[in-house]
Amino acid sequence: MTYQQPQPGQPQQPGWGQQPPPPRKRKTGKIIGFGCLGIVGLIVLITVIAMVASGGDDGNESSTTKPSATQGEAKKDEPREEPKEEESAEKAPVTVTAKAVAFKKSVLAQGDDYTSVQVTITNNSKSDIEVNPLYVTITETDGSKHTVELGVDEDQLDAMTLSPGENATGTVTAKGTFDAKYVTYTDGLLGDSVRGDVS
Repeated sequence: MTYQQPQPGQPQQPGWGQQPPPPRKRKTGKIIGFGCLGIVGLIVLITVIAMVASGGDDGNESSTTKPSATQGEAKKDEPREEPKEEESAEKAPVTVTAKAVAFKKSVLAQGDDYTSVQVTITNNSKSDIEVNPLYVTITETDGSKHTVELGVDEDQLDAMTLSPGENATGTVTAKGTFDAKYVTYTDGLLGDSVRGDVS
């Protein structure tokens, strides 16, 4: 028996007693399997993280923030409503109170046909305000507005500057006899108006 050398490009055939080499195992299936498993695992991990992040925040907000906000509103708003109204009245920049008083005729008055109202103007602001009887008007019950007559009442409101926290009291008087409903003080000729009901 002669042994021939294989020609190039042809596989060598095993001789007697020789085992053929074992077939090569392909690793492609394992690589694809592990790759798919890795992708699925990554998607699951991202989904879990997203659920924890979003679900945790929503859960905390809905379970903690909303009830505490509603409880806080229920508990805090009820007691604070009344003080807020009082504080807003106290913290108004200027307050005016008024009451009807008897006219006290001065030497400048012509007759007794006048109506006087005693006013107290309080400066609650952080800056000075100017007080002058000319800055006050009197409105009667039918809505007619009267300007103030100067120097006709002995207790007339003086012109002055009020510092923060100060107040001034005096009478403002208008021509005619009528029932005064309220007075209006204007801080300067172009400033804000503040009304005080006549008691």
